Amino acid sequence: MSSHEIEATALHEHEPIPEAVGGTGRSLKIAILSRKSSLVSTRRLKEAGERRGHKVQVIDYLRCYMNITSHRPTVIYSGRELNDVDAVIPRIGASHTFYGTAVVRQFEMMGIFTANESQAITRSRDKLRCLQLLARDGVGLPVSGFAHSTKDIDGLIDIVGGAPLVVKIVEGTQGVGVILAETRKAAEAVIEAFRGVEANILVQEFIREASGSDVRCFVVGGKVVAAMMRTARPGEFRSNLHRGGTAVQIKITPEERQTAVRAAKSMGLRVAGVDILRSRHGPVVMEVNSSPGLEGIEKATKIDVASKVIEYIEKQVDVADSRDRIKG
Repeated sequence: MSSHEIEATALHEHEPIPEAVGGTGRSLKIAILSRKSSLVSTRRLKEAGERRGHKVQVIDYLRCYMNITSHRPTVIYSGRELNDVDAVIPRIGASHTFYGTAVVRQFEMMGIFTANESQAITRSRDKLRCLQLLARDGVGLPVSGFAHSTKDIDGLIDIVGGAPLVVKIVEGTQGVGVILAETRKAAEAVIEAFRGVEANILVQEFIREASGSDVRCFVVGGKVVAAMMRTARPGEFRSNLHRGGTAVQIKITPEERQTAVRAAKSMGLRVAGVDILRSRHGPVVMEVNSSPGLEGIEKATKIDVASKVIEYIEKQVDVADSRDRIKG
């Protein structure tokens, strides 16, 4: 499953998406926190914002530094204080979560609207915490287990119904550190190897009936604005597009739509990519992504998802109290 789909620096074979018009009636100053302006999702958001009459700047969040005071918190970039920004769109890479969310949090302290808040991003990046919160809220999940000691491997494998099963590194992204163990002996060897290097791992049941496919729902402001089915290439069980998977637009069921919306809400995410497997027991959530890629879903659905995000920001930026109230 994808934590973040790798974005190419060019949008290959991307069919034109109809231009959006309209807006709030006033021009907003929007900052996109991203390492590179050439990344597809970053570029699409910038284009969509400018097309709707806003001033959009791409900010490398690792080049930001902060003045942390109780009276006048500020974010400085290239020697300039970013205190005139109306809204922030975080595109924080998984490997820079700590510093990236610190920058987002600083904008929150300044009273600036953020498309996703720092606490929600942090929740979604911790696979274990994410699953625990989803389970607490009754969202459908594959049977999952977590343990520290290699002495408990047998019990851990039994929890998920034995092999075949999926072993995941908690900190892994983009399908890295996700292994399908076909037999119990293979599962034991993989778990022992990961624990031998002190990697925290999750063990999950293998949803065979999904047949190497998952459903990516793109949620914006509590609504699914686009959905696609991703299918793994032959010989691969991970459906990530950058691993050779293919994607097509699909019509999701009401239950899948509700599951995606509830999963995003559990994380406190306003913009999210929710990955769902179709199991015998109904839809189960594999992952909730706080910086979902736009290239694959826009190409598969021909929906201008970037403009959906900008439209949501237009509606929310003037809301007086939009701060995250979820705890934990």
